[in-house]
Amino acid sequence: MGKLDGQIALVTGASSGIGKATAIEFAREGASIFILYHKDDAEAEAVKSEIEALGARCATGRADVGSEPDILSAFAACAQKLGTPTILVNNAGIDSAGIHVADMTLDRWNETIRTNLTGPFLCSREFVRGRQSDAGAGKIINISSVHQDIPRAGAADYDASKGGLRNLTTTLALELAPLKINVNNIAPGMVLTQMNQEAIDNPKIMEEQIASIPWKRAADPKEIARLAVYLASQDADYVTGATFVIDGGLMLNMGQGA
Repeated sequence: MGKLDGQIALVTGASSGIGKATAIEFAREGASIFILYHKDDAEAEAVKSEIEALGARCATGRADVGSEPDILSAFAACAQKLGTPTILVNNAGIDSAGIHVADMTLDRWNETIRTNLTGPFLCSREFVRGRQSDAGAGKIINISSVHQDIPRAGAADYDASKGGLRNLTTTLALELAPLKINVNNIAPGMVLTQMNQEAIDNPKIMEEQIASIPWKRAADPKEIARLAVYLASQDADYVTGATFVIDGGLMLNMGQGA
Protein backbone atom coordinates (compact mmCIF):
# COMPACT_ATOMS: atom_id res chain seq x y z
CA MET A 1 0.00 0.00 0.00
CA GLY A 2 1.08 3.57 -0.61
CA LYS A 3 3.15 2.90 -3.73
CA LEU A 4 1.47 5.83 -5.50
CA ASP A 5 1.11 8.30 -2.63
CA GLY A 6 0.97 11.87 -3.91
CA GLN A 7 0.48 10.87 -7.54
CA ILE A 8 -2.35 12.07 -9.80
CA ALA A 9 -3.52 9.54 -12.38
CA LEU A 10 -5.70 10.25 -15.39
CA VAL A 11 -7.21 6.97 -16.62
CA THR A 12 -9.17 6.85 -19.87
CA GLY A 13 -12.07 4.45 -20.23
CA ALA A 14 -12.12 4.24 -16.43
CA SER A 15 -15.85 3.67 -15.92
CA SER A 16 -15.62 -0.08 -16.63
CA GLY A 17 -13.35 -3.04 -17.32
CA ILE A 18 -9.58 -2.69 -17.15
CA GLY A 19 -9.79 1.08 -16.73
CA LYS A 20 -12.10 0.80 -13.73
CA ALA A 21 -9.94 -1.87 -12.09
CA THR A 22 -6.81 0.21 -12.68
CA ALA A 23 -8.35 3.37 -11.26
CA ILE A 24 -9.41 1.50 -8.11
CA GLU A 25 -6.05 -0.23 -7.62
CA PHE A 26 -4.24 3.10 -8.10
CA ALA A 27 -6.52 4.65 -5.48
CA ARG A 28 -5.72 1.81 -3.07
CA GLU A 29 -2.06 2.74 -3.50
CA GLY A 30 -2.67 6.39 -2.63
CA ALA A 31 -3.14 8.10 -6.00
CA SER A 32 -5.74 10.74 -6.77
CA ILE A 33 -7.81 9.62 -9.78
CA PHE A 34 -9.32 11.48 -12.71
CA ILE A 35 -11.85 9.19 -14.38
CA LEU A 36 -12.16 9.93 -18.08
CA TYR A 37 -15.17 8.20 -19.63
CA HIS A 38 -17.20 8.39 -22.82
CA LYS A 39 -20.92 7.93 -22.19
CA ASP A 40 -22.19 6.28 -19.01
CA ASP A 41 -22.53 8.91 -16.28
CA ALA A 42 -23.94 6.43 -13.77
CA GLU A 43 -21.03 3.99 -14.23
CA ALA A 44 -18.50 6.78 -13.79
CA GLU A 45 -20.20 8.08 -10.64
CA ALA A 46 -20.30 4.56 -9.19
CA VAL A 47 -16.54 4.17 -9.71
CA LYS A 48 -15.96 7.63 -8.21
CA SER A 49 -17.95 6.65 -5.12
CA GLU A 50 -15.96 3.44 -4.76
CA ILE A 51 -12.67 5.33 -5.02
CA GLU A 52 -13.74 7.99 -2.53
CA ALA A 53 -14.78 5.24 -0.11
CA LEU A 54 -11.13 4.18 -0.14
CA GLY A 55 -10.19 7.65 1.06
CA ALA A 56 -8.73 8.83 -2.27
CA ARG A 57 -9.52 12.03 -4.11
CA CYS A 58 -11.40 11.54 -7.37
CA ALA A 59 -12.97 13.59 -10.15
CA THR A 60 -14.66 12.66 -13.42
CA GLY A 61 -14.68 14.01 -16.95
CA ARG A 62 -16.71 12.99 -19.99
CA ALA A 63 -14.85 13.00 -23.30
CA ASP A 64 -14.36 11.40 -26.68
CA VAL A 65 -10.66 10.52 -26.58
CA GLY A 66 -10.42 11.05 -30.34
CA SER A 67 -11.56 14.67 -30.04
CA GLU A 68 -8.81 17.24 -29.56
CA PRO A 69 -11.11 19.83 -27.91
CA ASP A 70 -12.47 17.17 -25.52
CA ILE A 71 -8.98 16.11 -24.46
CA LEU A 72 -7.79 19.68 -23.95
CA SER A 73 -10.83 20.32 -21.75
CA ALA A 74 -10.36 17.06 -19.83
CA PHE A 75 -6.74 17.76 -18.94
CA ALA A 76 -7.63 21.31 -17.93
CA ALA A 77 -10.40 19.94 -15.68
CA CYS A 78 -8.01 17.44 -14.11
CA ALA A 79 -5.46 20.16 -13.40
CA GLN A 80 -8.13 22.37 -11.86
CA LYS A 81 -9.77 19.71 -9.69
CA LEU A 82 -6.82 17.51 -8.69
CA GLY A 83 -3.62 18.96 -10.15
CA THR A 84 -1.47 18.23 -13.18
CA PRO A 85 -1.50 14.47 -13.81
CA THR A 86 1.71 12.57 -13.12
CA ILE A 87 0.42 9.25 -14.47
CA LEU A 88 -1.53 8.63 -17.68
CA VAL A 89 -3.21 5.33 -18.51
CA ASN A 90 -4.38 5.13 -22.13
CA ASN A 91 -6.98 2.42 -21.74
CA ALA A 92 -10.07 3.55 -23.68
CA GLY A 93 -10.68 1.41 -26.73
CA ILE A 94 -13.23 -0.34 -28.92
CA ASP A 95 -13.14 -3.86 -30.32
CA SER A 96 -12.75 -4.93 -33.95
CA ALA A 97 -15.54 -4.49 -36.44
CA GLY A 98 -15.59 -8.18 -37.31
CA ILE A 99 -15.59 -7.13 -40.96
CA HIS A 100 -13.06 -8.11 -43.63
CA VAL A 101 -11.12 -5.30 -45.27
CA ALA A 102 -12.94 -5.70 -48.61
CA ASP A 103 -16.26 -5.01 -46.87
CA MET A 104 -15.18 -2.42 -44.30
CA THR A 105 -16.26 1.18 -44.71
CA LEU A 106 -13.80 4.00 -44.20
CA ASP A 107 -16.02 5.36 -41.43
CA ARG A 108 -15.72 2.09 -39.46
CA TRP A 109 -11.97 1.97 -39.97
CA ASN A 110 -11.62 5.58 -38.85
CA GLU A 111 -13.75 5.01 -35.75
CA THR A 112 -11.41 2.31 -34.45
CA ILE A 113 -8.21 4.19 -35.29
CA ARG A 114 -9.64 7.39 -33.80
CA THR A 115 -10.41 5.73 -30.47
CA ASN A 116 -7.58 3.21 -30.13
CA LEU A 117 -4.67 5.17 -31.59
CA THR A 118 -5.50 8.85 -32.08
CA GLY A 119 -6.90 8.95 -28.53
CA PRO A 120 -3.64 7.79 -26.92
CA PHE A 121 -1.72 10.22 -29.15
CA LEU A 122 -3.83 13.19 -28.05
CA CYS A 123 -3.77 12.19 -24.38
CA SER A 124 -0.04 11.53 -24.39
CA ARG A 125 0.69 14.83 -26.11
CA GLU A 126 -1.32 16.78 -23.55
CA PHE A 127 0.18 14.80 -20.67
CA VAL A 128 3.71 15.57 -21.86
CA ARG A 129 2.95 19.25 -22.25
CA GLY A 130 1.70 19.30 -18.67
CA ARG A 131 4.77 17.50 -17.35
CA GLN A 132 7.10 19.84 -19.25
CA SER A 133 5.61 22.79 -17.39
CA ASP A 134 5.56 20.98 -14.04
CA ALA A 135 9.13 19.78 -13.48
CA GLY A 136 9.00 16.73 -15.74
CA ALA A 137 8.96 13.05 -14.73
CA GLY A 138 5.91 10.84 -14.94
CA LYS A 139 4.51 7.57 -16.26
CA ILE A 140 2.53 6.71 -19.37
CA ILE A 141 0.97 3.25 -19.54
CA ASN A 142 -0.71 2.15 -22.75
CA ILE A 143 -3.18 -0.74 -22.77
CA SER A 144 -2.66 -2.56 -26.03
CA SER A 145 -3.48 -6.21 -26.81
CA VAL A 146 -1.87 -9.48 -27.85
CA HIS A 147 -3.49 -8.67 -31.19
CA GLN A 148 -0.73 -6.16 -31.82
CA ASP A 149 1.12 -9.37 -32.80
CA ILE A 150 -1.60 -11.97 -33.38
CA PRO A 151 -3.75 -11.09 -36.42
CA ARG A 152 -7.38 -12.08 -36.73
CA ALA A 153 -9.38 -12.15 -39.95
CA GLY A 154 -12.04 -9.47 -39.66
CA ALA A 155 -10.01 -7.41 -37.21
CA ALA A 156 -7.73 -5.33 -39.44
CA ASP A 157 -8.95 -2.12 -37.80
CA TYR A 158 -8.27 -3.33 -34.25
CA ASP A 159 -5.02 -5.16 -35.03
CA ALA A 160 -3.61 -2.13 -36.86
CA SER A 161 -4.59 0.23 -34.06
CA LYS A 162 -2.92 -1.92 -31.40
CA GLY A 163 0.21 -2.43 -33.47
CA GLY A 164 0.36 1.32 -33.92
CA LEU A 165 -0.07 1.85 -30.18
CA ARG A 166 2.91 -0.38 -29.46
CA ASN A 167 5.05 1.67 -31.85
CA LEU A 168 3.74 4.91 -30.35
CA THR A 169 4.87 3.54 -26.98
CA THR A 170 8.44 2.88 -28.10
CA THR A 171 8.75 6.19 -29.93
CA LEU A 172 7.49 8.12 -26.92
CA ALA A 173 9.89 6.19 -24.68
CA LEU A 174 12.80 7.50 -26.74
CA GLU A 175 11.49 11.05 -26.96
CA LEU A 176 10.61 11.33 -23.27
CA ALA A 177 13.63 9.70 -21.65
CA PRO A 178 15.33 13.12 -21.17
CA LEU A 179 12.25 14.21 -19.19
CA LYS A 180 12.37 10.99 -17.14
CA ILE A 181 8.89 10.03 -18.31
CA ASN A 182 8.59 6.25 -18.50
CA VAL A 183 6.37 4.91 -21.30
CA ASN A 184 5.33 1.27 -21.31
CA ASN A 185 2.76 -0.98 -22.91
CA ILE A 186 0.58 -3.72 -21.43
CA ALA A 187 -0.69 -6.30 -23.94
CA PRO A 188 -3.47 -8.38 -22.36
CA GLY A 189 -4.94 -11.52 -23.81
CA MET A 190 -8.55 -12.45 -23.04
CA VAL A 191 -9.92 -10.44 -20.12
CA LEU A 192 -13.31 -10.66 -18.40
CA THR A 193 -14.65 -7.30 -19.59
CA GLN A 194 -17.54 -6.10 -21.74
CA MET A 195 -15.49 -6.85 -24.87
CA ASN A 196 -15.90 -10.54 -23.98
CA GLN A 197 -19.46 -10.30 -22.67
CA GLU A 198 -20.72 -13.00 -25.04
CA ALA A 199 -18.27 -15.51 -23.57
CA ILE A 200 -19.03 -14.37 -20.02
CA ASP A 201 -22.73 -15.00 -20.62
CA ASN A 202 -22.34 -18.31 -22.47
CA PRO A 203 -20.26 -21.11 -20.87
CA LYS A 204 -19.95 -22.96 -24.19
CA ILE A 205 -18.44 -19.94 -25.93
CA MET A 206 -16.14 -19.39 -22.95
CA GLU A 207 -14.94 -22.99 -23.13
CA GLU A 208 -14.19 -22.62 -26.84
CA GLN A 209 -12.33 -19.36 -26.41
CA ILE A 210 -10.12 -20.43 -23.51
CA ALA A 211 -9.20 -23.73 -25.18
CA SER A 212 -6.06 -22.19 -26.73
CA ILE A 213 -4.99 -20.49 -23.49
CA PRO A 214 -2.52 -22.72 -21.59
CA TRP A 215 -3.74 -21.31 -18.26
CA LYS A 216 -7.29 -22.33 -19.28
CA ARG A 217 -9.00 -19.17 -18.12
CA ALA A 218 -9.39 -15.52 -18.97
CA ALA A 219 -7.80 -12.78 -16.88
CA ASP A 220 -9.59 -10.79 -14.24
CA PRO A 221 -9.26 -7.02 -14.89
CA LYS A 222 -7.58 -6.68 -11.47
CA GLU A 223 -4.65 -8.74 -12.74
CA ILE A 224 -4.00 -6.18 -15.46
CA ALA A 225 -4.46 -3.37 -12.95
CA ARG A 226 -1.84 -4.78 -10.58
CA LEU A 227 0.70 -4.84 -13.39
CA ALA A 228 -0.22 -1.23 -14.13
CA VAL A 229 0.44 -0.36 -10.47
CA TYR A 230 3.97 -1.72 -10.81
CA LEU A 231 4.61 0.27 -13.99
CA ALA A 232 3.24 3.43 -12.38
CA SER A 233 5.38 3.06 -9.25
CA GLN A 234 8.98 3.91 -8.44
CA ASP A 235 9.74 0.18 -8.67
CA ALA A 236 9.62 0.58 -12.47
CA ASP A 237 11.73 3.73 -12.76
CA TYR A 238 14.28 1.98 -15.01
CA VAL A 239 11.64 0.36 -17.22
CA THR A 240 10.67 2.15 -20.43
CA GLY A 241 9.72 1.26 -23.98
CA ALA A 242 8.71 -2.25 -22.93
CA THR A 243 5.66 -4.37 -23.68
CA PHE A 244 4.37 -6.62 -20.90
CA VAL A 245 2.28 -9.48 -22.26
CA ILE A 246 -0.25 -10.83 -19.76
CA ASP A 247 -2.19 -13.59 -21.49
CA GLY A 248 -1.97 -16.88 -19.58
CA GLY A 249 0.48 -18.17 -22.19
CA LEU A 250 -1.81 -17.59 -25.19
CA MET A 251 0.91 -16.22 -27.46
CA LEU A 252 3.20 -19.13 -26.60
CA ASN A 253 0.55 -21.57 -27.75
CA MET A 254 -0.37 -20.01 -31.09
CA GLY A 255 2.14 -22.09 -33.10
CA GLN A 256 1.25 -25.46 -31.58
CA GLY A 257 -0.14 -28.05 -33.96
CA ALA A 258 1.11 -26.25 -37.05
